[in-house]
Amino acid sequence: MKKSLIHLMLGSLMVLLISGQARAQAADADIEKLIDQKLEQYFNSEAFDKRVETSIIRFIEKQNQARAEQARQQREAQVANLPPVDPESDYVRGATDATFTLVEYSDYECPYCKRFHETAKTFVENNPDVNWIYRHFPLNFHNPGAQKQAEAAECAGSLGGSEAFWRYSDLIFERTRSNGKGFPIANLGPLAEEIGLNRVAFDSCMKEERFRDKVLAQTEDGKVSGVTGTPGNFLLHNASGEAVAISGAQPLANLERILQQMKDALK
Repeated sequence: MKKSLIHLMLGSLMVLLISGQARAQAADADIEKLIDQKLEQYFNSEAFDKRVETSIIRFIEKQNQARAEQARQQREAQVANLPPVDPESDYVRGATDATFTLVEYSDYECPYCKRFHETAKTFVENNPDVNWIYRHFPLNFHNPGAQKQAEAAECAGSLGGSEAFWRYSDLIFERTRSNGKGFPIANLGPLAEEIGLNRVAFDSCMKEERFRDKVLAQTEDGKVSGVTGTPGNFLLHNASGEAVAISGAQPLANLERILQQMKDALK
């Protein structure tokens, strides 16, 4: 009798334990199902889409800002390599003691340089506190014409000084059709003669390639200063050495704005 009662009690306890476990498992399943439903609702909601979109936009903005800052630092480091004005090798247009200098790395066969040449002339004429120096950056795909024109301008300068260099440069830009074959190499000598230079001395200078290395050296200086195309320009404050890179054939209004910004920053 006692054994039967004990067995009955143990059986009842096992039933209670099993049923309790079943209910717990059912409750867990209900909770899990509810969580899945809520997550599905959230992931399919506009709020979730908006949050994801916002997060992606913020990530992209941070990446763009980081890249922009890296590029800015790189430009500043490159601009710091810009050689100062050297009266022994640079032909200066305008007042030699000007506060600012427009440093141009250029290519006589570049159509954008041809256009910018007139803009730069007007800029210097309008601003007596700015002078202008021209450095050579003949592009490979414009050679041999661009290289030879650069050497010719240097020969003209060596024979007739700054006035001859700039007169010769003005006429090449005025007459070239650009893009590598715009001004025949055969016409370089006659052009020197046209502006009153000794033709024999000029031809000798060209034959000896007397200024080939100078042109190549200026091109390398431009590259380490950040110039990748023409015209590559800098507005230089001569006293401090501070410079601002100005890429491309910028319109006159942009040059005037940059000049004023530099003046304001120096006050």
